[in-house]
Amino acid sequence: MLAERVKEWTREWEQQGLEKGMQQGLQQGLQQGEAAVLLRQLTRKFGELPPQVRRRIESADAETLLLWSERVLDATTLDDVLDPQH
Repeated sequence: MLAERVKEWTREWEQQGLEKGMQQGLQQGLQQGEAAVLLRQLTRKFGELPPQVRRRIESADAETLLLWSERVLDATTLDDVLDPQH
């Protein structure tokens, strides 16, 4: 009886682990896609981006990327997009 319960717990934990891993993978994929689009927008608008700007964008979270993507529409400089004071 106990052995069956342990097997059931193990299956539940494995399922939870798979679901968590899939969710993390999905979030990471979305973040990477958002970063790629923003990089393309900024490069088209401002030209070649400095490596530190590319790294900053690639490491930003999804919420920050969304904010920057909105700012790019009205920005006249790269700082208008990435500067937290804007």
